Amino acid sequence: MIRLAFVFLVCASMATAQSAGDAAVAAADRLAKAAESLNAATSASDRVSALTETVRAYEDGLVAMREGLRRAAIRETAVSAELAAKSDEVGRLLGVLQTMGRAPTPLLMLHPSGPVGTARSGMLIADVTPAIQEEVADLRLQLEEVATLRALQQNAAATLQQGLDGAQAARTALSQAVSERTDLPLRFTEDPIQTALLLASTETLEAFSTGLIDAFITNDSPVDAATQKGGLSLPVQGQILRRFDAADAAGIRRPGIIIAARPRALVTAPVAATVLFRGPLLDYGNVIILEPAADVLFVIAGLEEVYGEAGQVIPQGSPIGLLGGDVPNANGKLSQSGSNTGGTATQTLYLEVREGQSPVDPADWFVLDAR
Repeated sequence: MIRLAFVFLVCASMATAQSAGDAAVAAADRLAKAAESLNAATSASDRVSALTETVRAYEDGLVAMREGLRRAAIRETAVSAELAAKSDEVGRLLGVLQTMGRAPTPLLMLHPSGPVGTARSGMLIADVTPAIQEEVADLRLQLEEVATLRALQQNAAATLQQGLDGAQAARTALSQAVSERTDLPLRFTEDPIQTALLLASTETLEAFSTGLIDAFITNDSPVDAATQKGGLSLPVQGQILRRFDAADAAGIRRPGIIIAARPRALVTAPVAATVLFRGPLLDYGNVIILEPAADVLFVIAGLEEVYGEAGQVIPQGSPIGLLGGDVPNANGKLSQSGSNTGGTATQTLYLEVREGQSPVDPADWFVLDAR
């Protein structure tokens, strides 16, 4: 369904940038492949992986659709403005065509000055006629393009809503699949009472993480991400809003980075790791703490929903939560500077990396310039 709308966008609006159409088709192909993987999934882990890919495909497809519609809206505005600017010229052109259409052909060739004037007028008309015909053809194409672009934007609302509904259904199915997953290795078993006492008695992230390790970790880490250091992808698709130790508008500094992302965006584990903790923590909101290697912690905060259980060893790319925000509305008006509210990066995710209980620049581990 999304693919058909995108192909229509590419074919019908030749003035719309080709890159948007290419992204749309690629996203639609990814969605189709994800659906095939989902249908073929048999075990719980396969189902989680397929649903994760499906959610990602929906996110990419919806972004590509909004971008295509945004460019279509820009083109429609530009063409409409061009037509409005040429309204006087178009009026005169139509007047000439109407006059020529009403006059008998022989009279059009006669000139008061006699045969020489008639010959000259005939030559003039012969020279002007192709230009008039070209102007009429160009005007017709512009009017048809405006009509096509308007029809595209009107008809895409239903397709966009279907995509939004599909994405929400995939997120719901993913939450259920994660809760039913039982095949992950369990490094330790959390004691809820001990965790609650630790939460109540600590005031800093450093003290809490140290207490976690002392309380529950009795064996070596079964995973080691040291070989991937410096090449990890961010846990969510977005862009860096604030760098390591940079001050915000209030002058507050945090030893991590802030990533701007879309509402309800899926957050995944950047590498295989042990889940040390998940839940509300201090002033960080909902947090998940991962241990990808001995004495290394990834603190990921700002989630509305958190997946997984403390003690689990999760694979790279495993879903660990969703960002908050309202579910986008397909009827939201698209602006020329960006898509509707559902397509803009209105949510933030905090990422902090700690080595030996000291914060380090996440750029040491992650590729921060990729979007």
